[in-house]
Amino acid sequence: MEFTQALLNAQSIDGTVRKHAEESLLHFQEQNLPGFLVSLSVELASEDKPVDSRKLAGLILKNALDAKDENRKHELAQRWLSLDSAAKAQVKACLLQTLSSLVLEARSTATQVVAKIAGIELPQKQWPELIGSLLSNIHQVPAHVKQATLETLGYLCEDVSHEVVDKDQVDKILTAVVLGMNSSERNNDVRLAATRALYNALGFAQANFSNDMEREYIMRVVCETTMSPEVKIRQAAFECLVSIAAMYYAKLSPYIQEIYNITTKIVRADQEPVALQAIEFWSTICDEEIDILENNEGDIPCFYFIKQNLPALIPLLLETLLKQEEDQDLDEGAWNIAMAGGTCLGLVASTTGDDIVPLVMPFIEENITKPDWRRREAATYAFGSILEGPSPEKLVPLINHALPFMLSALEKDPNNHVRDTTAWTLGRMFEFLHSSIVGTPIINEGNAQQIITVLLQSMKDVPNVAEKACGALYSLAKGYEDVGLTSPITPFFQEIVQALLTVTHREDAMESRLRTSAYEALNEVVRCSTDETAPLVLQLVAVIMMELHKCLEAQNLSSDEREKQSELIGLLCGSLQVIIQKLGSSEPTKYVFLQYADQIMGLFIRVFACRNATAHEESMLAIGALAYAIGPDFAKYLPEFYQFLEADLQNFEEYQVCAVTVGVVSDICRALEDKILPYCDGIMTQLLKNLSSGNLHHSVKPPLFSCIGDIALAIGDNFNKYLTYAMKTLQNAAEVSAHTSGLDSEMEEYINSLRNGILEAYSGIFQGFKNSSKTEFLIPYAPHILQFLDSIYMEKDKDAVVTKTAIRVLGDLTDTLGSNVGSLIQQNSSCTEFLNNCLISDDHMIKESAEWVKSALNRAISV
Repeated sequence: MEFTQALLNAQSIDGTVRKHAEESLLHFQEQNLPGFLVSLSVELASEDKPVDSRKLAGLILKNALDAKDENRKHELAQRWLSLDSAAKAQVKACLLQTLSSLVLEARSTATQVVAKIAGIELPQKQWPELIGSLLSNIHQVPAHVKQATLETLGYLCEDVSHEVVDKDQVDKILTAVVLGMNSSERNNDVRLAATRALYNALGFAQANFSNDMEREYIMRVVCETTMSPEVKIRQAAFECLVSIAAMYYAKLSPYIQEIYNITTKIVRADQEPVALQAIEFWSTICDEEIDILENNEGDIPCFYFIKQNLPALIPLLLETLLKQEEDQDLDEGAWNIAMAGGTCLGLVASTTGDDIVPLVMPFIEENITKPDWRRREAATYAFGSILEGPSPEKLVPLINHALPFMLSALEKDPNNHVRDTTAWTLGRMFEFLHSSIVGTPIINEGNAQQIITVLLQSMKDVPNVAEKACGALYSLAKGYEDVGLTSPITPFFQEIVQALLTVTHREDAMESRLRTSAYEALNEVVRCSTDETAPLVLQLVAVIMMELHKCLEAQNLSSDEREKQSELIGLLCGSLQVIIQKLGSSEPTKYVFLQYADQIMGLFIRVFACRNATAHEESMLAIGALAYAIGPDFAKYLPEFYQFLEADLQNFEEYQVCAVTVGVVSDICRALEDKILPYCDGIMTQLLKNLSSGNLHHSVKPPLFSCIGDIALAIGDNFNKYLTYAMKTLQNAAEVSAHTSGLDSEMEEYINSLRNGILEAYSGIFQGFKNSSKTEFLIPYAPHILQFLDSIYMEKDKDAVVTKTAIRVLGDLTDTLGSNVGSLIQQNSSCTEFLNNCLISDDHMIKESAEWVKSALNRAISV
């Protein structure tokens, strides 16, 4: 009873009682982990114990086996595996017993814990009898046992890779699950658990989907289940269909017509959660077809399901646009049928291009002037949704015709929702059909004034409309970023900046992301500004600095106010970063701007006193821009700034801050070159420590390697003192990144960025030592680097960026070490083959690099 009481006390509203109970449970865990876990499982399994103590026991047990952090998860798995086998057997027996409990909460927790243990043990070939004993439960009479078992199988399929379960058991799991979904199953809880289990088990079913009869049976049951009288079951069945569309697109031909018929009924008449999933099915088909058409790899043919169903699908989606909710914009993150339908319509436009336009235009023309706001809003939303996909030739005439009408609607329509959607649609017009993209500009000197006037006027509207107007202005400005000509918005620069600054001071600026959008638009207007407006950008420096100073001076704030203040500090630092980049990029403005550098740096240093990751990150990025702009003179700030740089390099918790700081170290190295030398011991020690740490988020490691290359490039052969440690770390990482096969696309992308980081480090080191008397120190590392390059050449999944960096490293190696590696490279057949492939590449940068490598190699061999 003492253990039960401790679990109950740990949930007490009395803080003292709770703290004491938590300490005693922790003490028990630390003193006797096997006994603690057994006690938890016994508590969970005991029908005579209170529900609350059983629930907490199950939760603690689950947390003792699993964690979100990958390193911690691995530690917990190893800890479980090293436990005494008798204790583990007792825990597992109690958990399986709990699956038969009459108490839903206990059963539900046990299903998850069983799956967590399975996730640890099955890959180790332990607990082989588990799946058999679960399957034997399926045939038991009590429905609640069947329900819990199906739930367990579902979680098990989520936690365990399909490779560790043999084909026979997979077939039995799928048979049990599909049987549980069948309409002959009278218990709704069992059907729901089975349908959710199938969702998780679909990844196991590749072989079954390749077998016509088995696939036919699974698809028939899923389609039948979408018509269950129970709303949650119908929703779960559609979730399965969505997953099938993503995993087994190539197998859907025989079923697509039936699925269209089912989804039509559901979208038109069912409850929202089910209808949303039915629309999601078609959105997923679009995603698959866009992917196939864009990548055009030919592994999977495109069946053009969307194109074939277009005449029927478009009216269905247009109907959904009329199902708006009165308060849809006020509830942030809202998702309803109208939004889902519009999103799907946009994906259909991207999939089918010009074909969609004649099917949607009659709906727009018919409804755009109707008295009912829903119809006007739906027509505007439809127009905005189809602007990405069709060709400019098809859309520009329509936009030229619609633009005056849209501007008038944004100014005068009485309905908030219609104005909101109109501003969003204008933003999409400017984004996808800008003057730099299309032959005849939709924005010109004739209409620029009206466009700017209406957008600035709309910034005084209610927050959600004002936010979309800022977004439209952002897209408008962005179109002139790369043009290099005077844009039609240049004459309005001062007016625009003033209006945006006014928006940032609105009392309701925190609603609907309004203030953030205003600063984003301001940054873009500055970024695309021309030499004509440079004096006005210079004036803006003092304005933004004053705003930042006021923020940093604010005292006695509540936690909510402090949070808003930190967000504003981040936005102001972001604006200063853009202004620094703009003014620093041309000599006349840079010279004038430098008078502010000391004050700006002082403000950035003060930002580090804010305990806020976003503010830190933005301040760091701005400091990187400042270093780049002022070059070697940045050295004077390092004595004061270095402590913050070092602290943020150690910030593993907020790893994005750490990643940004690594990038700033690279910026400073490029700015200071060998003036960075006095700080290199500290920086290199920290970088190498970070690379060897298991606690740092893996995404920070590629930029860490690149940064080592930037340091080597900056300090030249002074890098020699770090060479042994750096090369050992690079060698280990190179070996890890070389042995990769069967990775998912996300991991493949990460490995490519890791390889690229390692290659950039090698490149920086070789370039740094070039023409130095110490190049012989690099010679012993050449064979391993060539071996790493070899492994990259062999990789089928390397991307173009890695190819470019790899060929460059081969060149740097040859150029720096010359005759010391010439024969080594010449004898390496895969190097030669790779070089020859690069020489005939379609990518001119790869080809150019390869020609440079070839001439360097010829020089090295001829010596």
